[in-house]
Amino acid sequence: MLTLNSILKEIKDVPVNRLEEVYQFVHSLTPKRQISEARRKKILSFAGCFADIDDADYEEFVAHTKQVRQQY
Repeated sequence: MLTLNSILKEIKDVPVNRLEEVYQFVHSLTPKRQISEARRKKILSFAGCFADIDDADYEEFVAHTKQVRQQY
């Protein structure tokens, strides 16, 4: 029976100069989850947005968010 471990053992023996090809092949088998550049910039625009919130307010926000998510 073929297992992930047996595949990983075989990949271990692939020469270093061929790893890029193996990566490209494996990547071609997995579902596409590429994020567009515009979406990436939109996501990154939120980086640091909580930097000016004090710790107590942030903890309250996190607790409220968890509570709302559990309700849904």
